[in-house]
Amino acid sequence: MANRLMHEKSPYLLQHAHNPVDWYPWGEEAFAAAARENKPIFLSIGYSTCHWCHVMEHESFENQEIAAILNQNFIAVKVDREERPDVDRVYMLFVQASTGSGGWPMSVWLTPERQPFFGGTYFPPDNRYGRPGFRAVLENLARAWREDRRRVEQSGAQVIDQLRDYARTSEGRDAGKAAGTNPELSRDAINSAFFAFRRMFDPKLREMAKGGMNDQLGGGFHRYSVDERWFVPHFEKMLYDQAQLASSYIEAFQITRAGQYASVARDIFSYVQRDLTDRDGGFYSAEDADSAVDAASPREKSEGAFYVWTARQIEAALGEADGAIFNYRYGVGPEGNVAEDPHGEFGGKNILYRAHTAEETAAHFGIRAEEARAVLNSGAIKLNEVRSTRPRPHRDDKILTAWNGLMISAFARGAQVLDEPRYADAARGAASFIRRHLWDASREVLLRRYRDGESAIDGFLDDYAFFINALLDLYETGFDPEDLAFAEKLAARAIELFEDRENGGFFSTAEGGSELVLRLKDDYDGAEPSGNSAMALALLRLARMRDREDFRASAERTLREFAPRLKTGGASLPQMLVALEFALARPVEIVLAGEREDAQVQEMLRVIRRHFLPSAVIMMAADAAVLMPTINGRATAYVCENYACKLPVTDTASLEAQLGG
Repeated sequence: MANRLMHEKSPYLLQHAHNPVDWYPWGEEAFAAAARENKPIFLSIGYSTCHWCHVMEHESFENQEIAAILNQNFIAVKVDREERPDVDRVYMLFVQASTGSGGWPMSVWLTPERQPFFGGTYFPPDNRYGRPGFRAVLENLARAWREDRRRVEQSGAQVIDQLRDYARTSEGRDAGKAAGTNPELSRDAINSAFFAFRRMFDPKLREMAKGGMNDQLGGGFHRYSVDERWFVPHFEKMLYDQAQLASSYIEAFQITRAGQYASVARDIFSYVQRDLTDRDGGFYSAEDADSAVDAASPREKSEGAFYVWTARQIEAALGEADGAIFNYRYGVGPEGNVAEDPHGEFGGKNILYRAHTAEETAAHFGIRAEEARAVLNSGAIKLNEVRSTRPRPHRDDKILTAWNGLMISAFARGAQVLDEPRYADAARGAASFIRRHLWDASREVLLRRYRDGESAIDGFLDDYAFFINALLDLYETGFDPEDLAFAEKLAARAIELFEDRENGGFFSTAEGGSELVLRLKDDYDGAEPSGNSAMALALLRLARMRDREDFRASAERTLREFAPRLKTGGASLPQMLVALEFALARPVEIVLAGEREDAQVQEMLRVIRRHFLPSAVIMMAADAAVLMPTINGRATAYVCENYACKLPVTDTASLEAQLGG
């Protein structure tokens, strides 16, 4: 029997649509029911590819007895954190403040006025793992509400007051404004963060792509590793991880010219184009960690089942000789290669990782390196074909504006640095999708989510900020002036909707929303950059490109607002440090005069893109604030630094020299 979630579009909510729990989606219907029935709200927040969310669903939300306790005593509300990061952020702040940690599934109990009074993350059905059982927690909280409701409500009100005080960030604001206007103090924040990063730096950084965290067959990275050598991953794949890692590998290649970094980025792009791209151009959100071991038993799932192998499976697919070569290269053992397996999911199974180089593999078998590479490449193709017949992990096919913005930026940078037109096509396709489906022109607002023909949820700060940066990256790829114009329009609209005009910085949500008990400013670059960090950089870039002093002023107010945090804990805001560095660096503008498709213009772009120029903006003369002509009808480059231009050049050798050789 279905509950109210059957009418939703979120894959996560739909996963719970047939639970015996009488779920409500977040909204007025649930709030009215709580007030009418005089019941507290049980709020459960997660996402569709969350392993422990699946566990708690199976153990508790599918349990008839536990569901009966929930239904009798609480109004149960489900939220997809990826659709509603605003709701998630408020109550995650409470859970972290009250328990010292956070995560998903997140479980929070609220008064009918949505004030939190108790919370945690995963609860087992009964007392175990040193955690209180969910059944007991429900019964105790129901009893407390019946017998001492006034104290519970007072506790909720006090919590909100405390969180509101925390969210005001009033302490240090005057010092922050002073710091933001002093370049030396601002530079101190960058230097302090550098030393913190240096202390944390892992000199074996190249090892991440060699481990099981990187899908050695299909490309793309799993969400995180559970060990220190990047070997055993948590197998879900998130779009925002692919986007940020691809961008990092592209920049590493640009700086070092080491082909291994370009190769990893290409593998990520191949994965996203093959498995996470909608036929209309948008990018899907994620793939699950869990999948069915056997198609005949689709509900019996195991983490990583789609990705792991026995030695015999590989030898059966490749033959004994080629299988031995492949197994040596990728660390496959006859008894499996996962020593630490607390949940018993990998018995006899192997996670592929680069145990040996192709050259070491060739030497081990006494063959030429070229022969070994041929065997390994052929083997990967065959095993991918075998793997494609397995039950696939669940794919969360909702399309989010913010995450698409990150991926558009990655593809655009890939197109620039790797000189790959198909990456530009992928970026353009997704940007066009957002403009068609997630831009409400009548209200001039971005929407957050598209799925199954429905666009919904007014966008949040990160939707605007990430997409504006994406449009600027797309402009610097193909130089379509419409990208620049739309980015400028969105930036102005974001300032209207989100900026704290009194103190600086941006709220995550637009003014006037009545559903949330707090309006917060995101001040942490976590798994995704914060909206404030991305917006500061976007405004600074646009200020240079469009000569918008109002945009520069908003960005600088944001940096001043967060200056105390940058000075004392800049390592928690690395993307805002990027914006700060952009603001402090000697500004560089490179303007190309000529036809966009002219061969000489394209060759000049190749020269420019060989250089890592994080403080530069690149424009076509027709779009620049000051028109710069061609010289003698030839494509011409103007390199301007610190608001002074060098002599215009019409050949790539001279351009290379001006860029620093």
